[in-house]
Amino acid sequence: MNPGRGGLRAAIDAGRFVVTAEIGPPRGADPDAIAAKAELLRGWVDAANVTDNQGAHVRLTSLAGSLLAAQAGVEPVMQLTCRDRNRIALQSELIAAGALGVPNVLLLTGDHPVYGDHPDAKAVFDLDSLQLVWTARTLRERGRLLSGRTVEPRPQWLIGAVENPFAPPLRFRAARLGKKVAAGAEFVQTQFVFDVGVFQRWMGEVRDLGLPERCAVIAGVGPIRSLRACEFMRHKVPGIHVPDEVVRRLRGVPADRVAAEGQAICVETVRRLRETAGVAGVHVMAFGHERGVPEILYDAGLGEPVHVSDPAVSRAR
Repeated sequence: MNPGRGGLRAAIDAGRFVVTAEIGPPRGADPDAIAAKAELLRGWVDAANVTDNQGAHVRLTSLAGSLLAAQAGVEPVMQLTCRDRNRIALQSELIAAGALGVPNVLLLTGDHPVYGDHPDAKAVFDLDSLQLVWTARTLRERGRLLSGRTVEPRPQWLIGAVENPFAPPLRFRAARLGKKVAAGAEFVQTQFVFDVGVFQRWMGEVRDLGLPERCAVIAGVGPIRSLRACEFMRHKVPGIHVPDEVVRRLRGVPADRVAAEGQAICVETVRRLRETAGVAGVHVMAFGHERGVPEILYDAGLGEPVHVSDPAVSRAR
């Protein structure tokens, strides 16, 4: 499995500014839905996350979506959450990803079922994200399951984790990332960055711990396309911090200009993050608006389209 550009591992190893994005799998059994989204991203990103029942809503599995994304020419990052599986199923899924050639895994706790379309579903959470990262590292480097039994051949994916620089108490966030790096995380994608100042202070603490030399820090970004979306993110999505300055900018333009202003803010954020020491790249999250990702990257100086009139048709940066 070697689709698309050089791939995430190669980009990190080369010290090039990394670009990743997200592909949300469909609710139905439609493989073309993944291919259509991958087509918009191919040539613009080093890899794309395939989410794992994002928001605790039932969708096509991340593993199946990863295979479909690869077939469409985009290197996948298979997300795997602790919410839906015990340690047996989690390890089985990791081995399956290795056997099928999935090159990257992103390991996270997952949203609680109460936020999704089956609020009465039983949450598993047999392991947490830190334990799952350690489990994956042990499986890859020692070829051992948590039971102690050996696995041969060992899977060889790149191990990723997530972090939220904005979750209180802020003074513990860099140290929490340090624990994930110690457990085996080789890259980390952060929550949306709308407050660059707070993020940069967190990055200062991350640099003081020497973490960027051991783990690629990829900052999460994305456009806010409506005032309704802004209010939803501020009040309904745990862990997202939208500062008052951003809200004022979005409210200060006509209704038909909100989406453009939100995209402009995203582009400005990417440019500032490129100048922030220790930031290895950006992770662009544009749920339901993957078509806008190439334009954001182009405006931020991270890509060049073949036809400016059709930014979805592109070539590599």
